[in-house]
Amino acid sequence: MSAPPADMLHPVAFWFLRHGETDWNAKDLSQGSVDIPLNETGLAQARSASLLLRNKGIRSLISSPLGRARVTAEIAAAELGLPVQIDDGLREVSFGVQEGTPMAAWGFQHWVDGLLTPEGAESFPALTTRAVAAVNRCIARTPVVLVVAHGALFRALRGAMGHEPNVRTRNAVPVWCEPPKGGVGRWDLTYAD
Repeated sequence: MSAPPADMLHPVAFWFLRHGETDWNAKDLSQGSVDIPLNETGLAQARSASLLLRNKGIRSLISSPLGRARVTAEIAAAELGLPVQIDDGLREVSFGVQEGTPMAAWGFQHWVDGLLTPEGAESFPALTTRAVAAVNRCIARTPVVLVVAHGALFRALRGAMGHEPNVRTRNAVPVWCEPPKGGVGRWDLTYAD
């Protein structure tokens, strides 16, 4: 039996949580690898999300190393009584020279389509390969797994799950990601709000 392609998620259900809001999210700026902290709204969102994740059978919690995701994960971990594990592969994409600029100003859709990679940025296909590998490592841990990461990273995962990738993921709203029955078709994405 051959190994699955590098951009194929293992068929294991998991929870995904994008970090709470930052000031750059509120201004629709390209955050990327810049480590912008959660704002007060983001902290409140993380607390609300942690309550929604109670009694979901979560046994493992893995986060991006960037502060906005790590703090969101720490808030959830306190509620769930779990340690936070870090996987560097869950870090947000680098947008290179476009970090700090408005999302709409630089051809974000062209980046998602693989037609544009700003100087110093990671391409969308490279992000997809990295994101899938990271999540596959995460879901190999004791289930049920909660992955806490970022919006562009989840866009890449959406594409790998058979969905339109360029859909904004709301801050700190848990998403139950369930593989298709029989292994064929799109994953089911259910928002816990």
